[in-house]
Amino acid sequence: MNVEELNRLFEAQGKKRWQVAKTTAKERIAKLKALRKAIIARQQEFYDAVWEDFHKPKTEAWITEVYPAISEIDYAIKHLRKWMFDKPGEMSLLFLTSRSASHFEPKGRVLIMAPWNYPFLLFLSPIAAAIAAGNVVIAKPSHKTPRVSAVLETLIADVFEKDEVAVVQGAGAELGDKLLALPFDHVFFTGSPKVGVHVAELAAKIHAGVTLELGGKSPAFILEDVKIADAARKIAWGKCLNAGQTCIAPDYVLCPRSLVTELATAIADNIKKMYGDTDEARKECENFVHIVEPHAVERHKALMLDAVTKGATAVIGGAEFCDANARYTPATVLTGVTPEMDIMQSEIFGPILPIIAYDSLDDAIAFVQSRPKPLALYIFGKYSHNKSSRNIRQVLIETTSGSTCVNHCILQIENLSVPFGGVGMSGTGNYHGFYGFKTFSHERNIMYQGAFDPLSCLYPPYYKAGDKGWRAKIQQIAKKILG
Repeated sequence: MNVEELNRLFEAQGKKRWQVAKTTAKERIAKLKALRKAIIARQQEFYDAVWEDFHKPKTEAWITEVYPAISEIDYAIKHLRKWMFDKPGEMSLLFLTSRSASHFEPKGRVLIMAPWNYPFLLFLSPIAAAIAAGNVVIAKPSHKTPRVSAVLETLIADVFEKDEVAVVQGAGAELGDKLLALPFDHVFFTGSPKVGVHVAELAAKIHAGVTLELGGKSPAFILEDVKIADAARKIAWGKCLNAGQTCIAPDYVLCPRSLVTELATAIADNIKKMYGDTDEARKECENFVHIVEPHAVERHKALMLDAVTKGATAVIGGAEFCDANARYTPATVLTGVTPEMDIMQSEIFGPILPIIAYDSLDDAIAFVQSRPKPLALYIFGKYSHNKSSRNIRQVLIETTSGSTCVNHCILQIENLSVPFGGVGMSGTGNYHGFYGFKTFSHERNIMYQGAFDPLSCLYPPYYKAGDKGWRAKIQQIAKKILG
């Protein structure tokens, strides 16, 4: 789409913007229901498309994309009326005859730029939130998953006119910069931290609000009192889900030195149970997702070769099993990993799990503290009857992350009653449930003044000590109160 076409689309949405902003909860709910109906009707098209784009099986696509998208919409439908109510402010001495309220109004024209790793969910979920908040939307799916993007364009066109919700397609760097030259009211971007910085810079030039859902190297802490079998099964699943192409996947594990061998072996055994006993079997397994493009496989291979050259050991998988033509990176567990290896310098975004040994929990925490704030952080250790161990509490108190899950992976993102988002380099802002509605809303302070204005006794002329009259006395009292 060229600049002229984008400008026409943007202006058309600008004309529709105020009409959409005035819609009632009932009208917005009807739109969400229509979107939900379209998702259900076209879900098989999505399953076929995402299999062609990067070998994602139907069951995993339903669990991680279709079901969460429908859940997000259902949650908004259930709660939207309550979200739209004004929230009353507190009374105070100066405002005895006035009423204040926090009023959520649509931000206006919003831009949503979605990634390729969960191309369906991370496109539709923010769109649903923006619709619930009463905005018009231009949404850009990823060009790296062209078949899914085509399904999404048709799906949205079936439900919405382009002057309300429109899909535009094109290469990220080229089309994204054209879009970010338009004066949107809010920009919602999901992708890498590097691109997120560029998006934030361009958004600042147009004075747009911005939500950045990024990523980073999310650590998993193994504590001394861990149940190895339980932790290994969950980490193996969390790391191999979507072939590690998940922004909140455990990127690396910090493990007590005495438990490294046992943990690595147990994770490898669980990978075999899930995807096959041999590397050949795992490569052919229909349940194992492939990588989105060949050069990403070559990057994974280079990271593994560097690690092994510097002393790491592949307990399962390894660089020799990478196949760029098939877009396949093997599920790999590496021990003997040290901080200076290339694999520890940036987010892996693949099914490779480095394990770093630590001698004290303080050392492990210090290591995480010295790095950029992660999007997710995982802790595996003793926890029962809603009571955390001292070590779990120490990790929680002495680290920060966008989200944290104790004794599991990934699942913290699915509770729609709490926010999801990053911190620092892992993101800005949050969404899901009410927090998505709030992200795409401006919280407006509105005050209604009653007939009597108690502040009038404090208007000029101001009185000094010794002056007489009721206005002077009130001002003197106010001066004492205010110091």
